[in-house]
This record gives sequence, C-alpha cells and structure tokens, in this order.
Amino acid sequence: MNPGRYRYTIFSMLFLIALINYVDRGALSFAANAISAEYHFSKVQLGAVLGYFGFGYLFGSLCGGFLADRIGTKKVWMMAGVLWSILEIATAWAGDLGMALFGGSAIMGFAALRIMFGFSEGPAYALMNKAIAHWAPDNERGFALSIGLLSTQVGSLLTAPIAVGLLLLTNDWRMMFILLGVMSLLAMLLFARTFSDSPDTSAATHAAEREFIRRGQKVTQHDDTPLPWWRFFTSRTLVCNALGYFSFLYITFTLVTWMPKYLQDNFHYDLHALWYVAMIPWSGACITVLLGGRFADWLLARFNNLRLARNVFAAVTLCGTACCFMAIPWMHSAAGIIALMTLGNALNALVNNVYWSVVIDVTPKSSVGTYSGMTLAIANLAAIISPMLCGWLAEYYGYNAMFTVTAVIAFGSMLAMTLLQPEKRLHPQTEANVTQQTA
Repeated sequence: MNPGRYRYTIFSMLFLIALINYVDRGALSFAANAISAEYHFSKVQLGAVLGYFGFGYLFGSLCGGFLADRIGTKKVWMMAGVLWSILEIATAWAGDLGMALFGGSAIMGFAALRIMFGFSEGPAYALMNKAIAHWAPDNERGFALSIGLLSTQVGSLLTAPIAVGLLLLTNDWRMMFILLGVMSLLAMLLFARTFSDSPDTSAATHAAEREFIRRGQKVTQHDDTPLPWWRFFTSRTLVCNALGYFSFLYITFTLVTWMPKYLQDNFHYDLHALWYVAMIPWSGACITVLLGGRFADWLLARFNNLRLARNVFAAVTLCGTACCFMAIPWMHSAAGIIALMTLGNALNALVNNVYWSVVIDVTPKSSVGTYSGMTLAIANLAAIISPMLCGWLAEYYGYNAMFTVTAVIAFGSMLAMTLLQPEKRLHPQTEANVTQQTA
C-alpha cells in the first residue's frame, strides 16, 4: 500500500520559506552601492551594516530552537516569518530612522533594524531541523535535509535576479525592500494553511503515512526526555560540529555580502550584468547540496558507519573547498575567479546536510530544536565576523586577503569535523556517567 507523500509537501514548504528568508537577507548586498552613495559609507562602515544582521541572527537562532521545543514549531515559524517580513519593509526607511532618532547617524538606524531583522530570521534553520526530525524517516533524513538546505543555495542564486530586477524595475532601492516584504507576508499565509508540527497533528496526512514515518524512525526510551542546555557542551561531537558549520556559514556570508561589491569594484560589472554574473557561483551548489544528502544516505546504508558518512565525507570535501579559495588570489581573470568561487561553493554545499544530520544523530527528539539552535548560534558568529572582517580586509589589505582568510577558516573546519563521534548518542544519565562519557 502506498503510504502517501504529504511529507514532501512539508519539505517543499520548508524549502520555500527558507528560500524567501535567504532572498530577504541577501537583498541588501545588491543595494549596497546605492546605500553607500546616499549615506557616504566607507567599506568598513558598509561591512558593519552588513554584519549587524548577524548579532540578531545569533540570538534568534538560540531563542527559536528553544521555543520550538516548548510551544511548537509552527507557532514560532509564523511569529518569525511575519516579523521579518515587516522588518524587511521597514528597512526602506532605516537610514532616515537613524537620522531622526540617533543624532543624525544613518548607520545606527540600519544597525537597529538589521539586528531586529536578524533576530526574526534566526530561528529558520533550527525550526527546519526540528520539523524534519518529526516528518522524515531515518532513511530519508539526508535527502529531506537537502531539500530544505537547498534553499540556501537557490535563495542566494535567485537573490541576484530578484533584487537587481526590482532595482532596475523601480529604480528605487527602498521600493525593492517594500515589495520583498509584501511577498514574504503572502508566503507566510500559504505556509499557515499547509504546515503542521508533526504527522500526528496533520489532517492532510493519511494514517498509512503516519505509520510509515513512525516505523522508519529509530526511537529510544529517552526521545521524549529533554536534556538541559548545558549538556550540549559536554558533547565533543556537537561542539566540533558547530565549529565545522561556522566555516560553511562564513563562506556563505562572504559570498552573499561581499561578492556583488567585489565584482563591481574589481571587474566593473554594472547592475545589467551583475544580475546573472552573481548567480554563477551558486549554480553548482544548487546541485551538490542535493547530491550531498543522497551521498551521505548511501554511505550510511552501504557501510553502516556514521564516521564515514559524517567525519570523512565532511573533511575531504572541506579540504577541496579550502584549496579553491586559497587559489583565488593567484587567478587574475574574472572567468577564472568566478569558476573557483563556483567550485569552492559547490564543495562547501555538498557537506551542508552533515551538520544538521549530526545533531539529529546524537540528540533526543525533544531537544533537537534547542540543540539545533545552539549549533546555529555558535556557527552564526560567522554572520557577524564575515561581513565585518571582509570589509576591514578589503579596505586595508585588498580583496585577496579576504579570500585567503576564508580558505584558512575552511581548513580549520576540516580539522574540527575529523573529531566527531556521531555514534555516541546523548541521553539522560548521572553526573558520574557524564564525566565518564566526556573523559
């Protein structure tokens, strides 16, 4: 009997909302030149404007995962989605708000709105992981994560034509933010009608599919017992996994925030060319993020070895990523640099599902939201560090230094991922056993 496939509708909705999340956050990069010209921002100041998002994003990811475990995934999704849509619209007046309320400082207006905007967008990927932990049987988890995580790459790819298209169509960067916010609100209405926290609470899911998902998930006696937040830091696997994920987000935010201006400054692309040139570095990643989930599932099924499917797969891929970014300063043609960006980003995306799979591997379902949020919060330091550090490096040492530092961070992530112990699942235990496990 066909158990039904409504779970793929859920995965698709997660993909759509997370994609919109990425387009909304990345649009500012394409308005950067217009905003810098209007408010006379230097590269360092622009880096700060782009980096303020990360401060809110860090705390939003922590709060989102924690709240999802307590009040439900759908409620948190709806609150976050409506709030970020409203703040996206309000970004149109961020500079004017700063001039009026913060002693004539436009940058403070952007700081206030971007921090709040980051906070509202922060819960998205912790909520996605929480939803997939409930909706995906174990043998589909990697692919389900890949569908959701594809939003990072497709969202980044589509940000260029959408943002540039709106800028050219309206000839007004403010109107771009208003239209993007309105579209986000409409998407949240569709999400509200479709999404449910779990198969058991979904009227659209057949009983056969509920049973199929239930039978396909490993259940332990501790899955319904929440773990205290501090247990995250007793797990070498969770800490190293979060450090590994830092590299993924550092590379992503480097490209999202600085690639458009880098291409404009170094190769003099205008908006008419930038809309398609800026898509290219994301094209390969849109494919590899799906292949990575499938490949991780195949490795696990074929060899029944979590370290091979997690540690080895991640370390080899990240080594390739680092080599690509290390080579960029030695390449002098625009085509060669874009090709290296594309390959490096594709390899970076190949391993994206691993970071989220590891959290589910070692964490009881009742704590997946909280621990996913903590993983994201640690990794999201990249959302602060990358835009600001890249702006400082570009201002004082040139863009090549920006890519060299990116490569060094990828090598560090590679080392962190070799230290995972994904076969060691966390469960409630006495303090003595905790000491024994972490020794």
